[in-house]
Amino acid sequence: MTDIAALQRLIEPEVKRLGYDLVRVQMIGGTSDPTLQVMAERPDTRQLGISDCEAISRSLSEMLDASDPIEGSYRLEVSSPGIDRPLTRLKDFADWSGHEARITLRDPRGERKQFSGKLEGVAEESVMLTDKSGQEHALPFSEISTAKLVLTDKLINATAPLSTEGAEIIQTQEEDV
Repeated sequence: MTDIAALQRLIEPEVKRLGYDLVRVQMIGGTSDPTLQVMAERPDTRQLGISDCEAISRSLSEMLDASDPIEGSYRLEVSSPGIDRPLTRLKDFADWSGHEARITLRDPRGERKQFSGKLEGVAEESVMLTDKSGQEHALPFSEISTAKLVLTDKLINATAPLSTEGAEIIQTQEEDV
């Protein structure tokens, strides 16, 4: 089992040195196809382009090859968090206040583990959320297992790409030849 916290401590300074913020580090794919997934973003735009992914991937590949922190072979995947992004840092909940989110707690609170609704920000170490019925919830950040934004028109408008230049052009491999 790979120590994700140790990997994050190893990876985050390198991602920061390159000028990006680390969003999440996790192993996916199980034993048949182990993949180290690294999500990052530009601090000014919260987005990540292909050239950004390439730069991070090259740098992390060299660093990970040298330190060899993962037993066995694996694939490295560097990506943007996407529109319906995971919320992994307390600041994410404040930054995306006003948007819809789905939050799962580690242990049930009352009879519930899952909460969906509008993010209202952060109060001390708790995430504030108003559910569909209008009930307000203060969910301690330390008790959150997973959280992600819910895809809505408002979110799509808030995360419009910086540039759509070339998006209408599709090039196949046959055209390259």
